Amino acid sequence: MNAQAGQFEAAAGAEKNCSKLWLFSPAIDLGAFAGSAIVSLILLVIGAKFGLLKSESPEWTWVSAVLLIDVAHVWATGFRVYFDLAELKRRAWLYAIVPLGGYAVSVALYSESSLLFWRCLAYLAVFHFVRQQRGWVALYRRKLDETDRVGKWIDAWAVYLAAIYPLVYWHTNLPRNFEWFVQNDFGALPQIAAQITFPIYVLALSLYVVKSLYLALFKNFYNPGKDIVIATTAVCWYLGIVTFDSDYAFTVTNVIIHGVPYFALVYWYARQRRESESATKTYRLFSSNIIFFLSVLWLLAYTEELLWDKGVWHEREWLFGANWNLENFKLYFVPLLALPQLTHYVLDGFIWRRKGTNFKLD
Repeated sequence: MNAQAGQFEAAAGAEKNCSKLWLFSPAIDLGAFAGSAIVSLILLVIGAKFGLLKSESPEWTWVSAVLLIDVAHVWATGFRVYFDLAELKRRAWLYAIVPLGGYAVSVALYSESSLLFWRCLAYLAVFHFVRQQRGWVALYRRKLDETDRVGKWIDAWAVYLAAIYPLVYWHTNLPRNFEWFVQNDFGALPQIAAQITFPIYVLALSLYVVKSLYLALFKNFYNPGKDIVIATTAVCWYLGIVTFDSDYAFTVTNVIIHGVPYFALVYWYARQRRESESATKTYRLFSSNIIFFLSVLWLLAYTEELLWDKGVWHEREWLFGANWNLENFKLYFVPLLALPQLTHYVLDGFIWRRKGTNFKLD
């Protein structure tokens, strides 16, 4: 009996130690980070087989990747902040000034030039995408109490360069067959910029590999979640931007690994918040299960894209219906529709900081 109890305690301890390696749980972390990257790579293989890499992204790719992941994950920030009355009251000044100030600045930029507006929004988006990958690395370091300064710098430069080098390559090889938002939203850089960045990129990733192997072999220390984030960032960004000059390849590699983990983060947070006394009935309902949670985000995303298409893009009448003639109102309409994105980009720099959230990883 004692032997059985000891085995049970040992198994429970091993399971607990294993769970400590992950932000959420082994299954969720592996699905969100590794799983999203594997799906991206499978879609690349499918695209190569059916000739999709040499054409515009097919409509099913736009619906599944852009509408249901990219646009929907933007609204997840709204769920995190504006659906939570207690959180909204806690920093009301921040949550009011960001959209109001953002809209004012956006209208001013658009009044000068629509390209200036889209270029500023594109670079803000790029900053957000790169910083999110750095944020995952920071969360994994925090989870395993990694406090060494040298390791922190190696980790940071590895994940930054995994994204920055492909972006520099993009800027030095314009035009490409894909854009971030609109044509010419990125400015060109001379070829020497990529030539200088490439050896730094190789060095940063090499140092990370050497450090991780050293810790595993000589210190018996592992942080697999962090390894997955850096590896999938390096692979997907390189393939999607450098290897393939393809709108389809860029879409499936860029969007999926960015949006899916964010869904996991917000839903995990929402499940924690719904147990608190301050959570409203509406908030508890919206976070009651993952299908309902995603359905709310998908409905908001569809509504936003309906307004974009009917009022601005006029590309998918088959999905959104007849177009509107809003040419005289674009100065105010376009910045308004871009506001959820802008708010998401800015607030994400505040709401997940250690001192700015009650989100717990343990």
